[in-house]
Amino acid sequence: MAASLGGRGGRRGGIVGINVTPMVDVVLVLLVIMMVSAIYIVSQSLKVELPKTASSDEPANTPLSVTIMKDGSYLFNQKPIQEGALRAEFEKAKKGNKDASLVLSADREAFHGDVVHVIDLAKVAGITKFAITVDRSK
Repeated sequence: MAASLGGRGGRRGGIVGINVTPMVDVVLVLLVIMMVSAIYIVSQSLKVELPKTASSDEPANTPLSVTIMKDGSYLFNQKPIQEGALRAEFEKAKKGNKDASLVLSADREAFHGDVVHVIDLAKVAGITKFAITVDRSK
């Protein structure tokens, strides 16, 4: 042991390496915390199979469906309908269910004004929840 670092007459060398052990410890602790918290996030969205009954308290709320064809004609729940009858159907649906909603589909070549007009008819009848369907395929 002729060349000791800490003795007299010996030169003390500079730090040539970085101690990464504390950094690895911190990263492992953070990894464990993330894994434990991920378990709670996943457990909140578990899928369960609900029991089936023969009767129900209220009927399921199915949205109204309106399709606007490229020639400007309307389909209400896949059946042809005129504008006046469509207005009456909206009012009837609103009276039957205060949370009625509308799903609006339009042909690509249908006029924008026709789409806005149907939305306006629904709002006048009191239907404020609506969605516009789109095709995401290319």
